[in-house]
Amino acid sequence: MRAIPVPHYGRWLAAAILALLAAMGIHSVATNKNFHWELIWKTLFTVEIFRAIGWTLILTVASMAIGIVLAILMAIMRRSDNPIMRAVATFYIWFFRGTPVYTQLIFWGLIGVLYPRLSFGVPFGEEFFSFRTYDLFTAAVSAIVGLGLNEGAYLSEIIRSGLNSVDKGQEEAAQALGMSPRQILYRIIIPQAMRVIVPPTGNETISMLKTTSLVTAVPFTFELTKVATDYGSQTLLPIPFLVVAAIWYLVITSVLMIGQARLEAYYGKGSTNSTSRASRRRKRKRNESRQEAINAAHTTPGGNSGQWTP
Repeated sequence: MRAIPVPHYGRWLAAAILALLAAMGIHSVATNKNFHWELIWKTLFTVEIFRAIGWTLILTVASMAIGIVLAILMAIMRRSDNPIMRAVATFYIWFFRGTPVYTQLIFWGLIGVLYPRLSFGVPFGEEFFSFRTYDLFTAAVSAIVGLGLNEGAYLSEIIRSGLNSVDKGQEEAAQALGMSPRQILYRIIIPQAMRVIVPPTGNETISMLKTTSLVTAVPFTFELTKVATDYGSQTLLPIPFLVVAAIWYLVITSVLMIGQARLEAYYGKGSTNSTSRASRRRKRKRNESRQEAINAAHTTPGGNSGQWTP
């Protein structure tokens, strides 16, 4: 029996319209002299731009590291039986999710105005040592701390939802086997929760990459967007340098998306809902092998009337 595929004229028409619009957009951008493409290609690989990219990556990685550590701690505290630990975690999440990150960065940039000096010692007693606040909280440190604290509040809810997605019966079974709460958390719950945690965490990482453009509130002046806007102000041509920044953001985001897809495929092994390329490839090979076995059984001489038993 020969199967005739159903024609989908609407799909081809929509694809043709989208292709036409895309071609018109590309032609318009490529031929528009106001973009100053010669200046864009000249600036794209300069040392100053690469230095700004390096600082942007440092801010992203350091802030996400702080955010992940705080998020895991707050998620565990939210699940604790201790009401004080739950209250502290709830207050932290409420405060840092309830105020804009730009406002928080301004606060960290002005921390030296509120506390010109920091000291350690006995409360209402002798000080052991003290130092100027701005000696420790430089612009880079303030930016990293501000972004990390804000990110920890959002990631904590992601991690908590991932931990809660694991069936309670598995925890009870591990307890019946004599495993300690720490062993249950790190060997039973977290490995399974990663399947739920990784996708939104990857999205938060990509979002953090772009949120670093707000560190001018600290002020931190070596970030990619700030460097691009400074060049635009000096040359009175802001658009080409913003295009340079956008191109590099797209490149870095694409790399992060590839890494996120690999992590999702790794932690999604064995999942019936996995849609990764590797899982689709394995499923296709299984179907092909099964079809070859059926065909071989049908064509075997002396077979049981073409019948095949799996």
